[in-house]
Formats: sequence, C-alpha cells, structure tokens
Amino acid sequence: MLGRLHVYFKERYPIIPRLILGLIVFLEIHFIILLNEGVTKFHIGIQEGVGAFTVFAFLLWLRIADDLKDFETDGVLFPDRPLPSGRVKKKDVVIICIIVQAIAVALNVIFMNNIIFFVILYVYGYLMSKWFFQRAKIQPSLPLALVTHNPVQMFINLYIISFTVIKYDIPAFSITTFMTLWTLYFPALIWEVSRKIKAPKDENDYTTYSKLFGYKKATRFVLILTIVDIFTNFVLVFRLNKISVGVLALLVSWMTWKFIQFMKDPEKFTLVNKVEIYTYLQESTMLLTIVAFLIFGKV
Repeated sequence: MLGRLHVYFKERYPIIPRLILGLIVFLEIHFIILLNEGVTKFHIGIQEGVGAFTVFAFLLWLRIADDLKDFETDGVLFPDRPLPSGRVKKKDVVIICIIVQAIAVALNVIFMNNIIFFVILYVYGYLMSKWFFQRAKIQPSLPLALVTHNPVQMFINLYIISFTVIKYDIPAFSITTFMTLWTLYFPALIWEVSRKIKAPKDENDYTTYSKLFGYKKATRFVLILTIVDIFTNFVLVFRLNKISVGVLALLVSWMTWKFIQFMKDPEKFTLVNKVEIYTYLQESTMLLTIVAFLIFGKV
C-alpha cells in the first residue's frame, strides 16, 4: 500500500510542494490582512502551522475526491493516471484521506479559534464531492460545474480570514477583508477556465469552454476576470508598496497582450501556459510585497 501511495502522491499530489503551498496560501492571506490593518506585532505559533496543514489536508481531500468521482471518465480520457491504470487502488487513497482529515479535525478542535469556519469549509467540500446531490445536472455542464465548484477557494480564504480577525481582534467587515476574500479565488478561476480554452485544431472529445462558446469569447471572459483580479491586488498592496503596484500593472499589461495575441492567432501558443507564468509572477509579487514590508516597512 505504501508503494502505491508513493506513486499516487508523486503523480497527483506531491507532498512537500503541497505542504509549502498550504503554508504560502495561509501566510499570504494572514499577513495581507494584518499589514493592511496596521498590525505589526505578530504571534506566530502552532495555530498558524495548524492552519497551513488544514489547507494542505483540505486540498488533498479535494484531489482525491475529484479523482474518485472522475474515475470512469479518466479511464477513457486519461487511462495512464494512477487510479484508472490500476497502479493505485481506490481503498489506498480513501484510507490515507481519512487519516489526514482526522488529524486536521483533531488539530483544529484542539488549537484553532475558528472551528465554525472549519466546519463550513468541510461542509462545502463534502457537497462538492457529492456534486451538491445534483450530479446528473452538474457533471455534464461545464459552466454549472465551474460556478458550483470553483468558489471553494473563497471558503479556504474565509477560513484563514476568520482565524486572523479573531486572533487579532480585527474588524471582520472591511475593504481589506472583502478584497482578501477574493484574492487567490480569481487566479484559480482564471487558470481553470484557461486550461479549457484550446485552438480549434487542438479540440478533441474533451469538453472545453472554447468548444462551447468559441475561443474568442472564452478568452475575452478570462481577460475581464484578469482585470478584475488585478484590481483586488492593487487595493491590497497600495498601502504597503507602491513599487508592487507598478510591477502588477506591467504584469497585467503583458497578460492582456497575450490574450489579444491568442485571439488573433490561437495556434501561436497554448493560453494556459502563459496564464500559469502570469499567475506565478503575480503571486510572487504579492509575497515579495509582504516580505519587503516586514523587512523595510512601507515603500
């Protein structure tokens, strides 16, 4: 079983990178709120570690739940993946998922101050795994699957925001918390749509937004989302580092140009590759903004 799990984690959910991702997601949202609210004295301890582990554990659950519910489809479209290929058994991933989630539950009950938001997060995750009990309607519809499943990032954000505002007695409803609720949600949404926009010659039996709406309309939609997303970033970094605002402006200008190029010639490059580069640079800018503020103060 351990050997099979090694195969699964290596190909579907690399443990170390995902642990680092959980830490980055938690601390980015945590510090963006604190710094915008003028909190400069921090008490980093086991609670922040538990929060980061919870993000890791929850995303693992989503990964496994997604692989299980798409088992039959993957058997046709992606037969080489660990589960449909038979290299990993379903019971393997179910057992490890139960163990990891049990640890997350225990840690949150013992250490965290926002247990109700932990419950809300996991209730939403459970409903997602069950297609909100409307599988026959949602599964065949790409747009319905998007609007019901993609908001999960907002629930992760809400879990982190609730911990931060409770711990530091920060107002729960403010421009900062509202904008932070949306941060990371839009990049996830942009990536999810972009990876299903293809040039006409690359289309196959896999359902894509470009097949449903045409690649130009789908690309325009992602362009609008990108502009809205960068606006939330502007608001969150403006009081921290003006240089970061300029960097973000350059990044969104570059990405806008790539969207225009793709609409003119969809065979020139794969859109999602450019979106991934943009997202990495954007999130790196946000992280560097936090680090720079902590080291040098407001710039």
